Amino acid sequence: MASSSFSMQITLLLSFLSVFTNCLSARAGDPDISSDFLIPPDLTESDIDGSFFTYSGLHRVIGTSVSKFTLTRVSKTEFPALDGQSVSMSVLQFPAGGVNPPHIHPRAAELLFVIRSSLEVGFVDTTNKLYTQTLLANELFVFPKGMVHYQYNSNPYSAATAISAFGSANAGTASIPASLFSSNIEDPILARSFRTDVVTIQRIKAGLANQA
Repeated sequence: MASSSFSMQITLLLSFLSVFTNCLSARAGDPDISSDFLIPPDLTESDIDGSFFTYSGLHRVIGTSVSKFTLTRVSKTEFPALDGQSVSMSVLQFPAGGVNPPHIHPRAAELLFVIRSSLEVGFVDTTNKLYTQTLLANELFVFPKGMVHYQYNSNPYSAATAISAFGSANAGTASIPASLFSSNIEDPILARSFRTDVVTIQRIKAGLANQA
């Protein structure tokens, strides 16, 4: 009974966040380019060879263990050759019990591929319907563009790893807890929005600060 009540609270919270973020999120994708690829301003065409299209930054990531949820992005910021190509990716590493809190990607859908252990995933659509799934290793799940979504490693003993692909060189990420409780939105506004009191809001903020 308690578990059912908790699940209902989570559904209601995600529904609220879905409405909130869909009002704020931009839906524009990457602009088309008129050349094969974009050359960074600090380089010339003669500087470009195969190494420009190669990224080696994941050597230190894959196979390592983490003590808290860790996200390693490979976007145009980390890998300039992606600029204009409308693709990027991330490696998500979850310790036992680790969670990637509810968030959105305003500029791209996300295709998640679990490569180790399993993950509980879910997203909320614009009708406030929650879609959830337990993903096993070698399974994929798509999060539509701009939807509030999360991933959770419910296994208390095993770490989990996944890879996410995006249809944008810079999909953008807006963390819902950080956007709401680590910004300058006044406590009374948050308290009224969540139908609670200022003390509760301040406790949430303190908890997030301790996790940082």
